[in-house]
Amino acid sequence: MKSDLFASEHLAQQPTAAGMTLQNAKSVKYVVNGEMHARQGAMIAYRGNLQFERKGQGVGGMLKRALTGEGLPLMAVRGQGEAWFAHEAANCFIVEIEQGDALTINGRNVLCFDPTLSYEIKMVKGAGMTGGGLFNSLFTGYGKLAVICEGNPIVIPVTAQQPVYVDTDAVVGWSAQLDTSLHRSQSLGSMIRGGSGEAVQLMLQGEGFVIVRPSEATPAPSGSH
Repeated sequence: MKSDLFASEHLAQQPTAAGMTLQNAKSVKYVVNGEMHARQGAMIAYRGNLQFERKGQGVGGMLKRALTGEGLPLMAVRGQGEAWFAHEAANCFIVEIEQGDALTINGRNVLCFDPTLSYEIKMVKGAGMTGGGLFNSLFTGYGKLAVICEGNPIVIPVTAQQPVYVDTDAVVGWSAQLDTSLHRSQSLGSMIRGGSGEAVQLMLQGEGFVIVRPSEATPAPSGSH
């Protein structure tokens, strides 16, 4: 049988080392030798002797789910084998976090990660329920994290001289050392008279970076949580 489908760039290769690599722009391959973590429902294929187990989110995770209807339902993948992960054909990126780094990522943008990374759901400082109750996933420790993004992400440097304002529905993540607060860009009167309605943005100050996607979040269909 002949087809461009069978070109080498599409073929899954035999594993050479344990851990995470990009299979292609839309999927991540993980050679499991022990344990790793991934979002539930993200596994698209596997081979070998692997077990999949639902992983709890802890009290903070349950609080987030109760307040916002969102969460990051995780599963632990254990054993020896290979697994492939993807989510709605979103673009995939691998971030290597080193000891001392701290990265905050929106839960909807997390695909999978090494078990050496510590993970915690936290409310974003300075962004209480008036901003939709912003909760993000804080990653510390060391290891690799696979991040997904609808479209091509934009990484914007943040400096002490120039804060950055981002739409809360478009933000993917940022350097955890940045200071965050809500910024109101319009008066109520302006909104009533036909302003854009985007009255609140997340303001980031300090030294670091922020990652945004080129579209706002689309509401999840009812019953999806």
